[in-house]
Order: sequence, then C-alpha cells, then structure tokens
Amino acid sequence: MNAQADANHEFLAFKLGDEEYGVDILSVQEIRGYDTVTRVPEAPEYIKGVINLRGVIVPVVDLRLKFKLGRASYDEFTVMIVLNLKGKVIGAVVDGVSDVVQVEAGQIRPTPEFGGIIDTRFISGIATVGERMLILLDIESLILSADITGAAPAAA
Repeated sequence: MNAQADANHEFLAFKLGDEEYGVDILSVQEIRGYDTVTRVPEAPEYIKGVINLRGVIVPVVDLRLKFKLGRASYDEFTVMIVLNLKGKVIGAVVDGVSDVVQVEAGQIRPTPEFGGIIDTRFISGIATVGERMLILLDIESLILSADITGAAPAAA
C-alpha cells in the first residue's frame, strides 16, 4: 500500500498560452490573484518586480515571458502561484490555474530530446492523464537558477 502511495504525485496544473503545465503541489504555498508589483530597476523583462506578502518581500516571475511564449495579458484570470522552495518564496505569474492532478509514476514520460534547439533543463517530464498532457516543470531548478535569483547565495 505504501509503495502505491509513493508512486503517485500531485501536481498543480496551470495554463501558459495553449499549453498546460504542472508543478509539484508540495512546492505551492498559496494561489492568489495577480496584484500590482513594484518594478525593480535593471531586472530582466520576465522578472515583473516584487510584492509585499504579509511582511515578506517576494520576487515575481512571469513564466510566460521566461519561457518566451509571447506577451502576457493581465486580466481577472491571471494568477500568481506563490512557491516556497527551500525557504525562498517566489511568485510565479501564470495565465490561470486548472486543478490538482494526481499522476502515477507510469504516466510520466521523459522529456523528449530536441538536439539542443530547445532548452529543456527545467522540464522534468511529460505526463499524460486521460486526454490531457501536462508539461511537468522542475520548478525548484527553474526558480532557484542563477538567472532568476542571481548567483549570490541566500542569507542564512
């Protein structure tokens, strides 16, 4: 029975454009509507800025812009997924959140090889659940990568 439970994972499914992505539900702290952010000078376009979340300054990354999926439009459906990764809190802006999907280990396929044309280092696999296909993100590697958080180590 425990082996079966260990083989299943839950992912928060969300939309970016026409595609559906998934992040490990254990990394999600909360889901909120998109708020106005304070811009940070010299930040890359995909870093929208920062918000004050109950006294914590949280950097906000627009995943549509990070993945070069075209300009995002911010409306009442735009959502911010607040992630807690190794004690670092980050907001990820997405087009919308669908639901929580339970995925069995056998439903996850490895990321296809694109011969270096497409950067797939932040994709942990592709899950097929019924008719749905979820691109599973290695959100920890993505968010904690130097190009988002900077190369400086986190303060203890």
